[in-house]
Amino acid sequence: MINLGMASLRLYAGLVGCRSGFCARSLRTLSGMTVSQGTRDYNPKQMAIREKVFNTIISCFKRHGAENIDTPVFELKETLTGKYGEDSKLIYDLKDQGGELLSLRYDLTVPFARYLAMNKVTNIKRYHIAKVYRRDNPAMTRGRYREFYQCDFDIAGQYDPMIPDAECLKIVHEILSELELGDFRIKVNDRRILDGMFAVCGVPDDKFRTICSTVDKLDKMSWEDVRSEMVKEKGLSEEAADQIGQYVSLQGGMDLAERLLQDAKMSQSKQACAGLTDMKQLFSYLQLFQVTDKVVFDLSLARGLDYYTGVIYEAILTQTGPVPVAAAQNGAGEKAEEGVSVGSVAGGGRYDGLVGMFDPKGRKVPCVGVSIGIERVFSIMEQKAEASAEKVRTTETQVMVASAQKNLLEERLRLTAELWNAGIKAEVMYKKNPKLLSQLQHCEDSGIPLVAILGEQELKDGVVKLRTVHSREEIDVSRAKLVEEIKRRTLDV
Repeated sequence: MINLGMASLRLYAGLVGCRSGFCARSLRTLSGMTVSQGTRDYNPKQMAIREKVFNTIISCFKRHGAENIDTPVFELKETLTGKYGEDSKLIYDLKDQGGELLSLRYDLTVPFARYLAMNKVTNIKRYHIAKVYRRDNPAMTRGRYREFYQCDFDIAGQYDPMIPDAECLKIVHEILSELELGDFRIKVNDRRILDGMFAVCGVPDDKFRTICSTVDKLDKMSWEDVRSEMVKEKGLSEEAADQIGQYVSLQGGMDLAERLLQDAKMSQSKQACAGLTDMKQLFSYLQLFQVTDKVVFDLSLARGLDYYTGVIYEAILTQTGPVPVAAAQNGAGEKAEEGVSVGSVAGGGRYDGLVGMFDPKGRKVPCVGVSIGIERVFSIMEQKAEASAEKVRTTETQVMVASAQKNLLEERLRLTAELWNAGIKAEVMYKKNPKLLSQLQHCEDSGIPLVAILGEQELKDGVVKLRTVHSREEIDVSRAKLVEEIKRRTLDV
């Protein structure tokens, strides 16, 4: 029976506003050995896959010169309020704990902006990997949870236009390519282009954000449904909605930005022209970074978060084969030019005004960043591992110290200690007189590549019999050279 402890139970009980509620029934569910909705446990195989993905992402972030930071898992409620548009309803609030109204963090971007303002940081390239919390309707098969990791990379500081933005897109391209998840596209747009488009199409100023949130649903809903929501629920005129429809169907690259700069309506908006000029500059840098083969300028991309002020982007996995069962069941089978969309795996953009919201004097720090949708990546990697015959190792043990005869426990422990002290990852079986077959079987099951076998004759000769598990080849190695030989044979472990 798992003992959560009273403090942990109080924290769980402090979560309020959850759509499913948290009550005595939820506590009974916990005692019944299940986890709460939208969360999950991870077994060693799953954790090995996650660690591999994390290492790939962190390596990329470090390759681009990023530093690591951390922030509290909960923030003052006022810190998070009003930053996420219609998604603010998904924030987990905590009960009053003695005067402070607190909420679990919804993402890592707003806490980062608060960190910059509070610590008067005006220049940093940082990454942050941590859990966030959302009162969303979970879809476990698509990697949508209420508790999940985000992997963020952000560049804060005053720089020339589009250079940091282009690097963020390059990072997305590198990570998705290295993880080998399948074909992908990175859609880009600009909030200034969107706002300019809304203005020339006749959208009232006070409806910009709410219409933007509706346009953001185009990856999940048909244009007819989006148009219906804009007209019937948001009160937009049919004429304005139809004009928006003509623009949000457009996709291209630098050529599209050039064409829109000549567009009779869009050219009337200074805001849109500024965004389109920067979009041209962005694509020129992306050409230098050699990533334009995967990047498309897409006017339907909106991203509903209120804090974006400039370039926005989203990476989507596509495939040319059949839609996976899990994806088909969750409505992820929308047709795309390159294949079938199976969901967003990264997103981000520029948010130049967010830090100023937390600074007493309103001082702004321009920022741009990207967040990798790591849970969806994990789900895909786990499905690939299940479909593959390749065994996933859950430990990094290089060698098992075994004995072929009885009464050699002390010698096994002595050799194991020598290996540990030399930095070798070694295991020993916790029995006085284990059978050799059992020790070898453990290596087979765990994927341990080598076995160091001790016997009375080996002890007399000052050697260790080193066995390669997969080939069953055995050689005698002198005790003095054992560490060197193990390292040589396990360079890739």
